[in-house]
Amino acid sequence: MKARCMFAAAALAAAPFAAQAWEPTKNVEFIIPAGTGGGADQMARAVQGIVAKHGLMKQSILPINKAGGAGAEGFLDVKAAAGDPHKIIITLSNLFTTPLATAVPFNWRDLTPVQMLALDNFVLWVNAKAPYKSPKEYIEAAKKAGPGKMKMAGTGAKQEDQIITVAIEQSTGTKFTYIPFKGGGAVATQLVGGHVDSTVNNPIEAVAQWRAGNLRPLCVFELKRLPYKQKVTEKMSWYDIPLCKDTGLPVDYLMLRGIFMAPGVSKDQVQYYIDLFKKVMATPEWKKLMEEGAFNTTTLNGKEYADWVAREEARHIMLMKKAGFIAGQ
Repeated sequence: MKARCMFAAAALAAAPFAAQAWEPTKNVEFIIPAGTGGGADQMARAVQGIVAKHGLMKQSILPINKAGGAGAEGFLDVKAAAGDPHKIIITLSNLFTTPLATAVPFNWRDLTPVQMLALDNFVLWVNAKAPYKSPKEYIEAAKKAGPGKMKMAGTGAKQEDQIITVAIEQSTGTKFTYIPFKGGGAVATQLVGGHVDSTVNNPIEAVAQWRAGNLRPLCVFELKRLPYKQKVTEKMSWYDIPLCKDTGLPVDYLMLRGIFMAPGVSKDQVQYYIDLFKKVMATPEWKKLMEEGAFNTTTLNGKEYADWVAREEARHIMLMKKAGFIAGQ
């Protein structure tokens, strides 16, 4: 009995010196492989603000935009930082589209999956002054105008927005002139100014202009109605926007908003960020962001996350082959 007590006392004495779970020892670079003002940029900076406001980590998060080469600059930067746990990256579908379209030496397996934060929607938008009240009316106008007469603006070339545009063309027999811009903020501005006829912007990239009465949503490329019923404008909520597939436009598309780390990091380091983002996603600020941006709030980590990413890569190979966007195709 005495020996057991002595052993227990020794264990207690040693406890303060046991290995502690890993945490950052310096500021964390939060790489954004996209331009300022777009959905990825807004989400990354929202995370930064939530972490700072609630004191969720001792060090600071520093958002850094590295949009060059359709995001390749950011992905290659994190790929090259093998073993560095003080660098994370927010990903969108350019995780797949950029290497497929450009043959840049990068694949998502070069990074370490951490956490799916949400899935982002796409909406078919037109200028509020335009006469079109439904996708059918807009598609009919595009057909009547003739091939290439209607201008569709989007973020980047051979990426999500243009993939959706091509899917619309292939499913309806229309042909748009696609005009790429660096970020979703610029895309929305071009539509408000009447320089283009439509966009397939993410909700968060266009909501301010919709609320201000400058833009009109025609449909959302989701599989189910958006759950958000609070009015965004005087007459409409996100829930009120019809599904594209229910309006004769059989196209659906959701985009990843997720976190990856550099290759070669430890399980403890990955777990730190999983725990951190769990805290972020539990805040009222995050829940407000999800509603304002009409996000699909699916979240995954671990093997489920990696398996989901692998399936999405396969889907993007199929979509981009169909669109003729694969490098060297």
